[in-house]
Amino acid sequence: MIRVLFLGTSSSTPTKNRSLPCIMLLRDGEQLVFDCGEGCQRQMVKAGIGLRKNLKIFITHMHADHVLGLAGMLMTMSLMGRQDPLDVFGPPGIARFVECLMEVFGFNPDYEVNLHQVSSGVICRGRGYRIEAFEVNHSVPSYGYALVEDDRPGKFDPKKALELGVPRGPLWKALQRGEAVNVGGRVVRPEDVMGPPRRGLKVVYTGDTAPTRSVIEVARGADLLIHDATFDDSLEELAREELHSTARQAAQVALEAGVKLLVLTHISPRYEDTSQLLAQARSVFSNSLVAEDFMELTLRWED
Repeated sequence: MIRVLFLGTSSSTPTKNRSLPCIMLLRDGEQLVFDCGEGCQRQMVKAGIGLRKNLKIFITHMHADHVLGLAGMLMTMSLMGRQDPLDVFGPPGIARFVECLMEVFGFNPDYEVNLHQVSSGVICRGRGYRIEAFEVNHSVPSYGYALVEDDRPGKFDPKKALELGVPRGPLWKALQRGEAVNVGGRVVRPEDVMGPPRRGLKVVYTGDTAPTRSVIEVARGADLLIHDATFDDSLEELAREELHSTARQAAQVALEAGVKLLVLTHISPRYEDTSQLLAQARSVFSNSLVAEDFMELTLRWED
């Protein structure tokens, strides 16, 4: 299960109802934070989310609306007495940015801050998942991120196990762990009683981007695609100039990638009413939503 919490969904500047970009994925006791717009700490407080020791931060690009909240978050963790190392991933400039913060504010945390400049490919692995970075098309070096869970074992067939003479009990557990067992001098292998592997969940977050092939390729079959949808159709030329996407363009990417659910985010402050964006997206890809601050989704495995 993965909980997806939208803490900030605006672009450029905050509004009355929208804070700046920040998305948190909660999985198996771990917090994965994508972008840290200004005010992200307060959004976490309002959402009732504390900062856990199992925490990683991923920055898509070095525009202010995506990274300024990182300073306060790092300092708060220090004030809270954090001891566990913290990994921060980001594009070129992320290390210099954090180093400057520490220098200007005289900030010397008791915990270790590990700064990772990302490139395309797998950038880290956790318990049962990996994070992949991929280049997107924006005005500065920018990366999207995909959380891809490992495949799960196939379904265990108890009837088949009994037919092969494997008694109910510890030997069943061993087979489900992927171990072969010996029954009356005969070896029974996991593949004899287990179905094909079942894929885990996949969540893809683009950050800021114009429509680009890299998103389609990475997002194929994703359970959730969170895509830049800064503008509506009437501002497509502006989107092209600023290397953002319209809601319809995001939906076209979702359709071609064959994702299950599209969530539009990075909404321009000009849209107090987002019904137009939603209608344009759903005209192409029906299973679309517009993100709102504090919206939460729960993704579950399929049987």
